[in-house]
Amino acid sequence: MNRFENALAAAKQNDAFAGSIGTLSEKTLHSVLKYYLEPCDDFHEVAVGRYVADIMRDGCITEIQTRSFNRLRDKLAAFLKDYPVTVVFPIAKTRWYYVTDSESGEVSEKKKSPRRGSVYDAFKELYKIKMLLGSENLYFHFVLLEITEYRRTVRKSRRNHKGVELVERIPNAIEEEVFLDGKEDFQKLIPEGLPDTFTSKDFAKAIKRPRSLAQTALNVLESVGTVKRIGKDGSRAYVYKINDK
Repeated sequence: MNRFENALAAAKQNDAFAGSIGTLSEKTLHSVLKYYLEPCDDFHEVAVGRYVADIMRDGCITEIQTRSFNRLRDKLAAFLKDYPVTVVFPIAKTRWYYVTDSESGEVSEKKKSPRRGSVYDAFKELYKIKMLLGSENLYFHFVLLEITEYRRTVRKSRRNHKGVELVERIPNAIEEEVFLDGKEDFQKLIPEGLPDTFTSKDFAKAIKRPRSLAQTALNVLESVGTVKRIGKDGSRAYVYKINDK
């Protein structure tokens, strides 16, 4: 049994799966990652000042954030004053899903989503803590996973129109891991194939993501000194180049 399988088994044994579907808490994903990163639960949920760290061992803190980094901002700012902190962010690289009809209880067949997750999806969250990215105590660990999503229909209008909401995500396997050990490591997030100078349109094409995300990514990368803005092109789009320092 490998390390990830051990983490799945430990999470099940500690009742992370019990009652999890339908809670909207993502406690299964959180628990599996916690046991993957630190198998000994003596180091889980450790009080540090007025907050509780997901993992604390040997004076280092690990925080697993499965959703919005907005929720992490104050806690992270407090921890970074005194401790090195690694923020772990899971990304669904491969998605399978089931949809439950909330009225009939009928469950769809398992389907595979055409959408593929990427480490570049983390930029939406990094932007929310941009003011903290310069800290020498801050590190990142992006875990790209194969995940099964459980979704359910919800009534969106009085005309009986139904939408779908995400209920829970269960990790199946780890496909890739990316580590950023300080702001210099943001260089790892520069895609191959960029010209010497480039716009957000060029960046979007290189990362195969919408231009809006590319603009957010470049905002973050500029804030940590990975790229610099050098002017505008003929269409008045900002032009960037990689900062060689």
